[in-house]
Amino acid sequence: MTDSAAVSSALSPRLAVVVVAAGSGTRLGRAEPKAFVAVGGHTLLEHALDAVFSLAEPAQVVVVAPASHRDEARTIALRSAGAARDAVTVVVGGDSRLASVRAGVAAIGAGVDTVLIHDAARAFTPVEVFDRVVARVRADRVGVIPALPVVDTIARRAPDGAVVEQIDRAQLASIQTPQGFPLDQYRAALEAVAPDAEHTDDASVHAAAGHPVVTVLGDDRAFKVTTPWDLRRAQQLVADDRPSLRTGVGIDVHAYDDARPLWLGGLYWPDEPGLAGHSDGDAISHAICDALLSAAGLGDIGSRFGVDDPRFADARGEVFLIATLELLRDAGFDVLNVAVQVVAQRPRFAARRHEVEALLSRVLGAPVSVAATTSDGLGFTGRAEGVAAVATALVRS
Repeated sequence: MTDSAAVSSALSPRLAVVVVAAGSGTRLGRAEPKAFVAVGGHTLLEHALDAVFSLAEPAQVVVVAPASHRDEARTIALRSAGAARDAVTVVVGGDSRLASVRAGVAAIGAGVDTVLIHDAARAFTPVEVFDRVVARVRADRVGVIPALPVVDTIARRAPDGAVVEQIDRAQLASIQTPQGFPLDQYRAALEAVAPDAEHTDDASVHAAAGHPVVTVLGDDRAFKVTTPWDLRRAQQLVADDRPSLRTGVGIDVHAYDDARPLWLGGLYWPDEPGLAGHSDGDAISHAICDALLSAAGLGDIGSRFGVDDPRFADARGEVFLIATLELLRDAGFDVLNVAVQVVAQRPRFAARRHEVEALLSRVLGAPVSVAATTSDGLGFTGRAEGVAAVATALVRS
């Protein structure tokens, strides 16, 4: 079933939100498109959709993505939507913002009377701003834009840099998104846009067609992530909203495989049966990865490093640990401590425990303690069928 078919099969909402995430974001200086840059372990697109899917009113959500990231955008949108996944449509954007907005509006289903157009780069816009815009559009059938007062002194200058005049800032406003419109009016306004027209936002398209545009109160958190400085501000905003200390738990189990070498805790164990698995089967390292990802709210080892990823076929546990550590650091977390409990009949762990702890501590840059026990003949570990490892992690943002 296509995205549009899925929407039409559900109850038709009256509200649609077009989330524009097709920009390259060259000023941000990142390889990936801006909406797919991670802040606090989640992309800007995910943060933007958090507010959209928190709206009290059901809405069709149209995400406009670059062709190169359409599948990723769909995965993100469906994950963010949860039970509302039938309301999600993902389309490919155009060569300009206006072309991308056209693509998004064209995907809106029947029955919608109000459209909001929102920049994914304004990822932290509170849901209250969305509500204010929708209410005013519905009340007066006008274009509505959230705005903040301009606090800086504004000057008009000549090409040579000379100040021509200072402008009364009381008459000025800083414009944000989402911008809302009666859908029929805005569709007609898009059709009337001249081929050579330049519009920096959606409200100017609406106004050019002769429709009134009014403002409602915006929010400081609705700033646009454009430069590296903005990205640092976003990272700090996310860090301020979450607890500084977090814990996580990870469990990993692997069966013995006599045909494989044993790698456990990052070490090679000669004359011992190995562990079955897509990688080296290092249950200790894998349990630590899951504990760290759990603490940071970044999923689990299966979703981050799946068995379909050829990079991790037969990979050593240290490879997974380093990759996990990079994810945590990108999300703004530091590892404070890790503890692991191993349950197995073999190998005999005590003789090499300190060696394992030293290696893992070096890789993670934090203290790692490892203990081992048996299960007194109970269960698969007691029958010497495999190894279980349970890890806990403490991280700080």
